[in-house]
Amino acid sequence: MSGADRLTDLMRRGTEFLGCEVAVMCGAMSWVSERTLVAAISNAGGFGVIACGAMTPELLDAEIAATAERTHKPFGVNLITMHPQLTELIAVCARHAVSHVVLAGGLPPKGSLEAIKATGAKVIAFAPALSLAKKLMRTGVDALVIEGSEAGGHIGPVSTNVLAQEILPEVAGDIPVFVAGGIGRGEAIAAYLEMGAAGVQLGTRFVCAHESIAHPNFKRAFLRASARDAVATVQVDGRLPVIPVRALKNAGTHLFSDHQRTVAQRLDTGEVAMAEAQLQIEHYWAGALRRAVVDGDVEHGSLMAGQSVGMVTAEEPAADILARLVAQAAVALDARGLGSPRMAQLEDLDS
Repeated sequence: MSGADRLTDLMRRGTEFLGCEVAVMCGAMSWVSERTLVAAISNAGGFGVIACGAMTPELLDAEIAATAERTHKPFGVNLITMHPQLTELIAVCARHAVSHVVLAGGLPPKGSLEAIKATGAKVIAFAPALSLAKKLMRTGVDALVIEGSEAGGHIGPVSTNVLAQEILPEVAGDIPVFVAGGIGRGEAIAAYLEMGAAGVQLGTRFVCAHESIAHPNFKRAFLRASARDAVATVQVDGRLPVIPVRALKNAGTHLFSDHQRTVAQRLDTGEVAMAEAQLQIEHYWAGALRRAVVDGDVEHGSLMAGQSVGMVTAEEPAADILARLVAQAAVALDARGLGSPRMAQLEDLDS
């Protein structure tokens, strides 16, 4: 069996679940994973996912409609579980018959899973630990994403490699699991598929796609960066439970530390309550990310990026990125099956 045939077999569970040709989901990146990039990835055979983020129901309604105008292939919508209008957002997805809803940001609120499944949509949830994966399975989610600390944006404490070893053997036989965090080449995709994953999720790798609307300054920052430039933020005050965010080092990284100190001082003086203090911390990222992605302020905005950023070396069509990942995975599987040298083949794919 050729590497390409083997890859098709290994991806079959994921492609059948998602309804696409290649079991590669695009991570939902706020301000980046919008109609143009989502449609391009789905049209190329992958699975695009709209990042709802802090959108209102009206904005999400328009975004889904605009995406559907650009592709007839399946795509999903990522909803944040803490969104105050989650119920209304689910209703918007239902009106558009969205096939897959990805829930991020914690355990789904009571009734949300039932509301989504009542629409006929599949529910995908994030599981940063084995215990949470099993709990989510008991609640009735249809698939899981396990995302390691190498990812961009908000991250957990455990690496992708460790999570895959811990979770895949325990649950992949019962539910489709997609692996995410630090994946930038097809060889890694092949390895996780062989471990039992149904597919993978990549975000950073698609930021510099031609179809990405990210500001040219944002893209240039990615093209110049190495893996070590993507660092995680630190928690300045123990009272403020700050979820680490991985982003490229810039002045904005230091500004966030200053912002934490300012919020902590307001907490000390009684200007804000704890709940409001935590909200101010989270609101920082929404504004900082927009300044970088949309406005191009790469010095003071947030350059959220995974450690795979060092493998982003050119701006190219999303279809070419996906095709290269698939080809690399097939070559890797072919080499393992035949016991043949693969370096020459891999060099050809990179040239």
